[in-house]
Amino acid sequence: MHILLQFLLLVLGFAMLVKGADWFVDGAAGIADRFGIPQLVIGLTIVAMGTSAPEAAVSITAALKGSAAITIGNVVGSNIMNILVILGITSVIITIAVGQSTVRYEIPFMLCMMILLMIFGYTGGNINRLEGVMLWIAFIVYLTYLFFMAKNNKEVEEDGKKKPIWMLIVLAIVGVTLIVEGSDVTVNAATEIAKAAGLSDRFIGLTIVALGTSLPELVTSVSAARKGKADIAIGNIVGSNIFNVLFVVGTTALITPVLFEANFLIDSVIAIAAGVLLWVCVFKKHKLNRTGGILMLLGYVGYFIYLMV
Repeated sequence: MHILLQFLLLVLGFAMLVKGADWFVDGAAGIADRFGIPQLVIGLTIVAMGTSAPEAAVSITAALKGSAAITIGNVVGSNIMNILVILGITSVIITIAVGQSTVRYEIPFMLCMMILLMIFGYTGGNINRLEGVMLWIAFIVYLTYLFFMAKNNKEVEEDGKKKPIWMLIVLAIVGVTLIVEGSDVTVNAATEIAKAAGLSDRFIGLTIVALGTSLPELVTSVSAARKGKADIAIGNIVGSNIFNVLFVVGTTALITPVLFEANFLIDSVIAIAAGVLLWVCVFKKHKLNRTGGILMLLGYVGYFIYLMV
């Protein structure tokens, strides 16, 4: 009966995620149109931070409880999942257009921050408070860049029937709430099922929990791409990965030093390699098509086999 209940909760969690993502994309995209904010900026900020809420909640709560060691596994695992699985699946379903600024600035910045995280962790065996402050300074610089991007790239609002602004805000808030709560229900149910199947904690952390906390990115990106909001789809993933490193790890490190176990070095290298693969796939044509998506999914299959060995 316990396992049956967990499977039912798993289905409920997925349903909450799908509906929440649908409403969240509608609300966020509508707000962007109403205020003339570029869709990419909305994807890199509001959508990225909203869908990264599970990673932030898991890591910061763990730090407050004295278990900050899970932060790196959660963040690195989620970043690998975001690129190889989320963008892989989304681009197999529909080709994702990638803006020039994303190719020139956001993806390279994401790669630099993941490399910085690996260097911080590997050199000292943990991410200390000073390094947490440095990550937060980089986060403020990133937000400043986005502010000026939004200020200098106003979009013209399209004519046509528009939902009231209060309705768009309600849709976005209810949507992100369903996403976060649905992710929590899904992660808990999947973890219970995995433990019943006798899977290890590291395997559960880098796969099931990482997938669970990345589910908001998956359903939001697929929903955005299908609605023709490609900038939100790509901005969501790149922004989430930057947010995971700078805000999630940075904030956790301000609370307590974050342990960087030796075996996370390979995982970090794989996360950086995934980012490089994304950059290579979109560098020339500024789009991520089915071929790139298949390459990413094959890359994750290889990583999954490595974890199983």
